[in-house]
Amino acid sequence: MTGHELIDLMLQSHRRVHLTGTPENGVIAALDLEGRLFTVVNGRVLNRVVPSAIVNRSNRNAYLNPGGDALWPAPEGTCFGYEYGSGQWRVPPAITGAVWEVVEESENKTVIRAEIDLVNNRQVGIPCEFERHIEIELHGKSLIQHVTEIIRYIGGRTLEKGEFSLAPWSLCQFDSGQGSKVIMPPTSAEDIRDMYESSLSKRGMSGDKYVVDTHTDFRFQLGLGENVSWIEFISGNDYRVKRYAGNLPPGQRYIDIADTDPEQFPSDDGVKLSIYCDPSGFMEIEACGGCPDTLIPGTELSVRITTEYVVDTGNSSFVSDRGFLQSAVHHL
Repeated sequence: MTGHELIDLMLQSHRRVHLTGTPENGVIAALDLEGRLFTVVNGRVLNRVVPSAIVNRSNRNAYLNPGGDALWPAPEGTCFGYEYGSGQWRVPPAITGAVWEVVEESENKTVIRAEIDLVNNRQVGIPCEFERHIEIELHGKSLIQHVTEIIRYIGGRTLEKGEFSLAPWSLCQFDSGQGSKVIMPPTSAEDIRDMYESSLSKRGMSGDKYVVDTHTDFRFQLGLGENVSWIEFISGNDYRVKRYAGNLPPGQRYIDIADTDPEQFPSDDGVKLSIYCDPSGFMEIEACGGCPDTLIPGTELSVRITTEYVVDTGNSSFVSDRGFLQSAVHHL
């Protein structure tokens, strides 16, 4: 899909968008789709795009995942998570219905913000502002994207350790098929763990890199500790994407983000980076910020995430999706 095609689809679906850079090389922010970001390099949108989830709307019966790069609150499960407030897994309507606004913009820089009132699995309400500070750099065949992810606590009461857990969490999605993989530096057993069933059959050392096969017939997710400096997704086609997470602000620590039983307490296994692979044909390279022991009104939880997108422009396999998109929009 091209950047122009994605913008057209958003507008025809009555979704507000904001562009940092150009439709050929830039970042498309979907202001009515959870503030998700879609990165375009040499005219091509590299993030996963699900047109039907843009044309249609999520509701209590179905969550429609449009792809892109989302800012969510961590953790997902445990008693302090945000996806089981109603007893069953769901993306809260405070996230799916958030109104994102552009609050600052200049050449190659944008800040978007939304108010999102969180309710954790213990029914504790945590009023917040979510912010994404987006900056891009162009370097030939590559685009470097810096996003400072911020969750700002705007509640009126101080929350103590034992009442909450909260961290900014960026989930960056890509289509993943045969030949797709993630590489990272060699890592110790203490810095890598499975969050669902064992994925040992899908990962291991190859030469001087640790390699994860992202083409899978079962769901798995790896939580990576603070000693893992980067992860890189290599598409089976013609691009690669590398992510780094910056240092945490003083007084904040990595937390357990796992999708585990909402009745149990989180573990002490903090996650800096994560890899999620789904049998439906997509994957995520994720990056996390940290959490303080005490949440004082006005506290900002932040992390600066750098994502490098590199495309092989000599590959001629890319074709436009315009015919399919026109069909999808026709059924609005």
